[in-house]
This record gives sequence, structure tokens and C-alpha cells, in this order.
Amino acid sequence: MRTARSGVQIPAQWRAFLCGLVFLASCLLAATASDWVPYLSPLFSSALAPDPDAKLPAPTRYSFRGIHTTMMRGIDAPLRIKLEATVPAELSDVLAFYRTELGKLGWQEKLDGAVVAADHVQLTFDSPLGPAMLELGRRDSSTLVNLVQRNRDAATQANVMPEPGQAKLVFSNISETEAVLTINQRTIKRAIGANAVALDLPPGKYSYELSVPGHPATTNILNFAAGDTWELTVGRDGDAWSPLQLY
Repeated sequence: MRTARSGVQIPAQWRAFLCGLVFLASCLLAATASDWVPYLSPLFSSALAPDPDAKLPAPTRYSFRGIHTTMMRGIDAPLRIKLEATVPAELSDVLAFYRTELGKLGWQEKLDGAVVAADHVQLTFDSPLGPAMLELGRRDSSTLVNLVQRNRDAATQANVMPEPGQAKLVFSNISETEAVLTINQRTIKRAIGANAVALDLPPGKYSYELSVPGHPATTNILNFAAGDTWELTVGRDGDAWSPLQLY
């Protein structure tokens, strides 16, 4: 029986010569390894670089990133921009990145109410356009980013700017029938084609009900912070849309 084996047979007289070559190569590799080390370190650096194409400051390193803008008809600029991202980096590195990049843009960090913990950060800012907020959290080995900037001038042009210390709710009905909103012990009816109506509310949690003939009533709870503007809309088919934060 013959047995087939893979491999290369080397004559005995060449084995010593080849062993010498291998030894020489290993010495050269060891001698030059120290030259490679400084060039390897940037590949594993924790520093985060800004993405020049991002609408809001964001690092080029991310596993997820999404941008959300709130627009109003007739207003060119967004009322609100929200960036969500998942960055495979330590929370402290992401926080350092945002403090640096937001500072370059003239965002001023506010000390009141700031939360900086090992696994959670919540900061508020005064940006050139309006109030802003940065929230960081942890998931597995990544940092979750929630960055929001509001445009004060755009909200004023759209007539949705809340009064100081208050919140605002905008109620719109674009359905083919009357819609009724009940909130804070008030009942507001909007007929077909009626313009949106705005309510000023003190900050807090409010339960509300939206009802349209022929459709089940929709109930929910909204949490209004001072300076927030939310919109409740009844769509053309009579269904209540999910609440939208305008500002």
C-alpha cells in the first residue's frame, strides 16, 4: 500500500543552509520591530476625529448614526436637529470629543443640572442658534450619543416658541372630519380645514385624548419640559399621528 503525503522533501545538505537563512531573517525582524511600533500606535488610538460632513458634530468612528430634522412649511431652517449615534469608544473619550468640538462652534456648557457619571452624561448648552443638549450612555462596549440643537429664530418665525418657563402644544387636524383634543381639563375642537391651535402649558406630565368620529379614541401621556414645543396631529385618514417634538 502506498501512502501519499503532502509537503516538500529537502536534501540533507541544504537543511543547514536554510536553517541559517531562517535564523538571519529572524534577527533582522527583531532588529526592525522597534521601528514599526511607533507607527502601529495611531491605529489603536482612542482619539476621535470629527466628520466634516456631519450636520452636527460627530466622530468619524461609529457603528450607527442618524440625523433627524424638524421642518415647518415656509421656514427654511430646521426648528430642531437631533443626532443619534453609537460610537465604539469609551464614554470619557466621547465626552472629551464633544466638549472640544462643541467649544470650537461657540457652544457654552451650562453648569446647572449637569450630570457626569461613569455610565451616563447629560449636559445643556447655549449654542449660537439656541438651546442644546448632549446625552451620553453606555451599551455593551459602545457609547450612545443623543445631541439636540434648537433654532430659536426658526421657532419664532413659525410661531411655536414657548413663553419663558412654559411649554407649548400645537394641535392640528388635517382629516375630513372634526377632531377633538382633551388635555389639562380643556376640550379643544378643530373643524375640517381649521388652522392649527397652540396651547401654553406649565411644564409637567399630561394625559390627553384625541377623538375622531368613527375611530377609537387615542390616549397617551406627554412630558413637557420648559421650553419644549410638541405637536399632536390627526392625519387625513382620521388616525392620530405619534407626538412630534417641534422645538
